[in-house]
Amino acid sequence: MAGRRVNVNVGVLGHIDSGKTALARALSTTASTAAFDKQPQSRERGITLDLGFSCFVVPLPGAEPGTGDTQLQVTLVDCPGHASLIRTIIGGAQIIDLMMLVIDVTKGMQTQSAECLVIGQIACQKLVVVLNKIDLLAEGKRQAAIDKMTKKMQKTLENTKFRGAPIIPVAAKPGGPEAPETEAPQGISELIELLKSQISIPARDPSGPFLMSVDHCFSIKGQGTVMTGTILSGAISLGDSVEIPALKVVKKVKSMQMFHTPVTSAMQGDRLGICVTQFDPKLLERGLVCAPESLHTIHAALISVEKIPYFRGPLQTKAKFHITVGHETVMGRTLFFSPAPENLDLEPTLNSFDLSREYLFQEQYLCKDSVPTGTEGGDEVDRKAGHTARGQCPQQQWALVEFEKPVTCPRLCLVIGSRLDADIHSNTCRLAFHGVLLRGLEDKNYTESFLPALRVYKLKHKHGLVERVMDDYSVIGRSLFKKETNIQLFVGLKVQLSTGEQGIIDSAFGQSGKFKIHIPGGLSPESKKILTPTLKKRNRAGRGETAKPEESAERPEPMQPVTLSLSFKRYVFDTQKRMVQTP
Repeated sequence: MAGRRVNVNVGVLGHIDSGKTALARALSTTASTAAFDKQPQSRERGITLDLGFSCFVVPLPGAEPGTGDTQLQVTLVDCPGHASLIRTIIGGAQIIDLMMLVIDVTKGMQTQSAECLVIGQIACQKLVVVLNKIDLLAEGKRQAAIDKMTKKMQKTLENTKFRGAPIIPVAAKPGGPEAPETEAPQGISELIELLKSQISIPARDPSGPFLMSVDHCFSIKGQGTVMTGTILSGAISLGDSVEIPALKVVKKVKSMQMFHTPVTSAMQGDRLGICVTQFDPKLLERGLVCAPESLHTIHAALISVEKIPYFRGPLQTKAKFHITVGHETVMGRTLFFSPAPENLDLEPTLNSFDLSREYLFQEQYLCKDSVPTGTEGGDEVDRKAGHTARGQCPQQQWALVEFEKPVTCPRLCLVIGSRLDADIHSNTCRLAFHGVLLRGLEDKNYTESFLPALRVYKLKHKHGLVERVMDDYSVIGRSLFKKETNIQLFVGLKVQLSTGEQGIIDSAFGQSGKFKIHIPGGLSPESKKILTPTLKKRNRAGRGETAKPEESAERPEPMQPVTLSLSFKRYVFDTQKRMVQTP
């Protein structure tokens, strides 16, 4: 091979039957061991069931003579378009540098093409739209139909990060799958030139621990087991040891190939096949291979969260989602939280999580749609919806995700939450949120060892009334607690009177949920005036006398009742369920 090849990964995504595999075939000169629907089930069903890999090589644009880098190897990652295989698509999207969105020009955007576009926005920086099957358009009206679809696609991309992305028409397999191979594809050389102009040579870093995303595994008799995949970080050489965390084994690298070409080393971004000593390939269809002891298995994680705007409905705390982490998809339960009100204006921290701060529990992820209108039920809204009750959405939100089964993944990897059990034929986006894994919880007993240190709290607000005055320094309150509440738990907490005084819950008063409040500063003369008419009226009514209608009509209107409010924090993961008030 003259000079070193620089590898870039281009994802081929789109709706089922849009012609992705035919396009990859037309572009490729060298097929990998897992290209062009080699699986028997794929050929039988006529659809792609797994990621397919193939490549073509072109001169490296702007290569300096003498630098050694003379060729650009474009690896095509052919992702399945079938809705039920979205787990595989998400896995493929995480290893691509540029995305080709393949659209059947006769049908336009379809459900899976929309989901692929969403995945592209999360995992990719650049997009090329390929309008395929232009040979099916009537020749006389072909250009008009292409122009019309181009405008439609431009409008679709307008509100995405890919606004202004190039759109190119092709016919990857004129005449369809059954047509003879003599039919030459149309627009492929123009597409290659476009890809060359759009591909930015990514900065590859050979430092850091070796990590490879494996997408195929098979054995070769007499040689060993081969794992093929894309290097996510670090570098590897012949003779190195690698760990397969899912199997908890360490193996030595016997040989390596890049698209059938033997190599002695490879680095981040390269597409590689590693041959190691024999193990059952069925045990590792896909997953991760890494430098020994560099990856950990986690049972839960703290992640940053961003809702995908096309997902309909709220993201609820305690809801279950399909959580995709790397090539693994498992069920996980979520708990959403946001910055405490005093930290609302702090700049978002992207790649770390600060355990020293306090956070506000959310019943659901907060977005503009969840801002309540009006003030009805204000206390409940304020407690449940957090900042949105004041019309503010936090700049950053997080979630604790508890996995139903442990996963092995690197820190800061992409996390996608989906509802893959939704009807695949309904025209809805099943991708709910995405984020970054900030902290993995390795201890199986993380609920005891870690969660108490996570200071997520609920703000509780209770409201009651002052029933009567006992003396200048104490009043009796009611309607704050239920009859069965153990008031002893609340003794010592501060309450605010609507007249301005602050009191402290002193003790229970009787058995009906009433309680005594001590007012350290004493009641003001104005407060006593407000409370006195209420006292007189209650005393009269309390003697069992029936007031005559005319007497009650002459009686002055009772003053506005004096209300009590009790506010406190309760930390979600505090095993003692303490109630805490800020000084």
